[in-house]
Amino acid sequence: MAKDSPGVIAPPPLLALATIALGLALDAIWPAPLFGPTAQAVVGGALLLAGLGLVAACALRFRRAGTNVPTYRPTTALVTDGPYRFSRNPIYIALLVTLAGLGIAVDSAWLLAGLVPLFVVLRWGVVAREERYLEAKFPDAYPAYMERVRRWL
Repeated sequence: MAKDSPGVIAPPPLLALATIALGLALDAIWPAPLFGPTAQAVVGGALLLAGLGLVAACALRFRRAGTNVPTYRPTTALVTDGPYRFSRNPIYIALLVTLAGLGIAVDSAWLLAGLVPLFVVLRWGVVAREERYLEAKFPDAYPAYMERVRRWL
C-alpha cells in the first residue's frame, strides 16, 4: 500500500532553516549589508510579523478542519477557506515573507538571495508533489479548487 502523504523532498520548515543557515553562514564570511537600521526594524519587523501571523492563521484553519499541517502526515480534509480562498499555498507564501523579513531585519543580502532557490525547491519539490497527492486524494474537490484559486497569488 502506498504511503498516505505527498512525498515532498523535505519538510518545508527544514528547507527554510537550511536557507537561513546557509544565508547567515555566507553573510558571516562575506557580509553584504543592504539596509539601514530603520528599514531593518520597520520593514523587517513588519514582514516577520505578517509572515508569522499568516502561518498561524493557516495552521488554525488546518486544525479547525481536523487535518494535519506537517506534509509527512496524511491530509484528511481539504482546506479552502480563510487564506486558502486567495492562494492554494498561503503557508508557503508566509514562509517566504517571514524569511524576507528576517533577511531584512538582520541585513543579510545572502539570506534574501536564498529566497529564490527556496522558492524553486518549494514549487517543484513540495507544491508539485502536494498537488498530485491532493488531486488523487480528492479527485472531484481539488481540481475544482484549482480552477477557482491561484497557486500563489
